[in-house]
Amino acid sequence: MICVDAQRVGISQPDKPLFSDLSVTISRGDRVAVVGVNGSGKTTLLRLLTGALTPDSGEVRFGRGVRIASLPQDPVLPAGTVAEYLGDSWEVAAVATSLGVQPLLARSTDALSGGQAKRVALAKVLVGDHDLVVVDEPTNHLDLEAIEWLEQRLMAMSAALVLVTHDRHVLDRLTTARGAGKVVEIERGQGYVHIADKGASAYQTYLQAQQDRAERAASEEATRKILARHELAWLRRGAPARSTKPKARLRSAGEIIAGGPGPADLRDRSLDLQMGTTRLGNQVVELIGVGHSYENGPTVFTDVDLLIEPGARLGVVGPNGSGKSTLLDIVSGRVTPTTGEVRRGATVVTGYADQQSSQLDPEAIVREMVAGPLRPPDHEDRRLLERFWFDSTAQYAPVRMLSGGEKRRLQLVMVLAAKPNLLVLDEPTNDLDLDTLRALEEFLDTWPGAVILASHDRVFLDRTVDHVLEITSDHRVRRVPGGVEGWLAGRRSGGAGPRRTTGGDSRASKPSAGQPSPSTISRQLRTTEQAIAKITTRRDRLTEQLSGLQDHGELARIGAELTEVQAELDRLEETWLELAEMSSPAL
Repeated sequence: MICVDAQRVGISQPDKPLFSDLSVTISRGDRVAVVGVNGSGKTTLLRLLTGALTPDSGEVRFGRGVRIASLPQDPVLPAGTVAEYLGDSWEVAAVATSLGVQPLLARSTDALSGGQAKRVALAKVLVGDHDLVVVDEPTNHLDLEAIEWLEQRLMAMSAALVLVTHDRHVLDRLTTARGAGKVVEIERGQGYVHIADKGASAYQTYLQAQQDRAERAASEEATRKILARHELAWLRRGAPARSTKPKARLRSAGEIIAGGPGPADLRDRSLDLQMGTTRLGNQVVELIGVGHSYENGPTVFTDVDLLIEPGARLGVVGPNGSGKSTLLDIVSGRVTPTTGEVRRGATVVTGYADQQSSQLDPEAIVREMVAGPLRPPDHEDRRLLERFWFDSTAQYAPVRMLSGGEKRRLQLVMVLAAKPNLLVLDEPTNDLDLDTLRALEEFLDTWPGAVILASHDRVFLDRTVDHVLEITSDHRVRRVPGGVEGWLAGRRSGGAGPRRTTGGDSRASKPSAGQPSPSTISRQLRTTEQAIAKITTRRDRLTEQLSGLQDHGELARIGAELTEVQAELDRLEETWLELAEMSSPAL
């Protein structure tokens, strides 16, 4: 059954065209992901596919009697209680429990936070008999366990699915199913449809096509520059009288050779997040016996000992409501704990990005927000915004005109402009497009300061943090061996029992005689990790040298060296495991 057929559709905003001549047909059982940079028109395309918006050109036709359920990026719920909105079937109860909505059933819909409203609206979409389900960033505000559950639920649906998501794990899994996986890419006003092929997901097909286009563009650019050089040489060889006439043509050819007068699209430049940092001393932040509870509310966590050292990369995980944001607020100094002590280094400059980008003043002008209230915007602000892919139109736009991802990117500009040396990031991946996500990961990999962040994005956590801290059900904080995958495996097996409060780069209880202190163990862990990285590179280099080698003497020599290197790598990995266990002692 064809649910919706969009043929050669196009649509524009007042200041720019979004896309044109885009065609896609979606049948029941299809799994379609929409990808593109922030502001490219992903949410607009979803609205076209649900009938909420009419295209400027082309046609959108719907199957007879097709039943469509949609989840917008910022849902608005009708007045009443959550239970009245969702209904009282057994399916509602099951879905509400899995999404953490059950405790909200008696609450009025106008008393919900933005994240709670999103989860309630998602529960509504997942219940009932639909032919087409359209969801915009469904994993926002879900914890890791709920995301895993949602992934399985969406894969099992018989209805067609269209989604926008920044979760690459979800993208890969959902666009693999039964050859029905598709990725619709919106790139600079053009639409491309990528289909799963030969066991690869449509997401993998999209990535390969993106790489192929980049290589073709590089080849065409090289050819263009060669032709420009030939023309410039001809012009310069001409009669002296000619040299005064074709100045514009000479200048144009010279610009082509030099790379042109400037890129037509700021996305041609790599996102430049390297803003510089204030020098960080030996002490960053230390929490000693910290606990917190809100007035007339339950205890969030208790007895937390956490040492954040220079260069730390910490990821905080746990179910929604466990206290991740509160812990980050205490680390950043925005909240004073009810018990315990927080020690902060004298040179620490904290940059904090919370989940509330939607609370930016909607009428404020982008460039004025970056400059701040004390001075008018200047050319430095303009250059800074350009480094973050805000063109001149976006710089003079009010915040309400920005997409959700552009608001998150504006948050990053404002945070990094202060040149912090401690970054505290609360769900930084929400609403970011894939290009910005990759740039942020690359930035955090080389940034010299300390980082502590909370995220439900599995790929992002894997690529950015060295240690995972879990807030447990008994209100403790513990370090989890094996990173985010180790934590998820423990949750699945039910093996994540309570343990003494520790963290990666954190303090445990007083060490017994002869046992290294937690801070010493933490330094040894980082030293061992650095050694593992170096020797892994050496092993890989030796393996490459062996490939295709014909000289038997060289084969023997390199083979023997490779054996020694592998033995050293095995030893270092054993050392790391021992240190990891020592840093996370049982009660």
